[in-house]
Amino acid sequence: MTDAVRERFDRFAQAEAPGRSEMYAEWATGIASDAQMQRLLTRIDPQHRQPPLVFAVTRLLGAPLGGYVAWREFVLAHADDVVAECERRTVQANEPLRLAALLPALSAIEGPIALLELGAAAGLCLYPDRYSYRYVDGDGAQRMRLDPDGGPSSVVLTSVVRGPLPPLRMPRIVWRAGIDLAPIDVRDPEDRAWMDALIWPGEHERAARIAGAIDIVAADPPLLVAGDAIERLEQLASAAPPDATLVISTPGMLVYLPRAERETLIDRIRQTDARWITIDQPGLHDGWEPPIRVEDFHGFAVALDARVCADADPLGRWWEWRADGGTEAT
Repeated sequence: MTDAVRERFDRFAQAEAPGRSEMYAEWATGIASDAQMQRLLTRIDPQHRQPPLVFAVTRLLGAPLGGYVAWREFVLAHADDVVAECERRTVQANEPLRLAALLPALSAIEGPIALLELGAAAGLCLYPDRYSYRYVDGDGAQRMRLDPDGGPSSVVLTSVVRGPLPPLRMPRIVWRAGIDLAPIDVRDPEDRAWMDALIWPGEHERAARIAGAIDIVAADPPLLVAGDAIERLEQLASAAPPDATLVISTPGMLVYLPRAERETLIDRIRQTDARWITIDQPGLHDGWEPPIRVEDFHGFAVALDARVCADADPLGRWWEWRADGGTEAT
């Protein structure tokens, strides 16, 4: 079991943290060569010991921001609390920038839209109509800007577009709801503290973006329901207004489900009359129609009704439109 911990944190240190958080890269590197820490982390269920979750939990509990040695001392001194808190938490990244990569799919859906997000956390991705979008090229030159009908938003989602721009428009959302095992109320100070802990050290732009999105959500909170998405999906989908197009979104949440549950949830979504938007690792599931080749993607696959329409950074920092619906497997 310690090998699995070592390999996971080493992969995080080498491939995921660089460019986002040098502090997290240092912590993960330390764990990858620290047998005592590896043994401690084996006490946590694999679904609850992803590096970003472990690090966020320790920060929530008071771990100092600094070098690995000081962080390690804190974790060892509070080992039982760290294990218990990790077991009851899940990663709730709730990154609104993902919407910059999902907007092309939303633009293809006739409104009005009833938007239902699975794994919604605080619901920051339920407000695609309340943010401004700025699409730029690789050099930062603006290619397009979209603003809400009421004027520019205090939150501007900036994303690099590679290749051609598809038709884009601001969606008209008339109903917004979410399901989460532990919904986050942005008006609750303890929940806000958890959201702050989930932001990686060094991500200053992201911190400002999420703070702005929180203000938007707090002014008009969505319907958030606690529970398992598989069990609650039919009930909440039936509550959507009948004169709106129901759109179910799963932005980055399927990866946190065991494979069997992931496949069951995809089947349940397909049994509804809803449109389905997702952004996932290409090899995460076999729900793409037609099938795709993992090697044809530089990032994650964005899909509308299981048909891939874009290759994108998992957090929406860049995307490339796939006008042919993706590359079919052969």
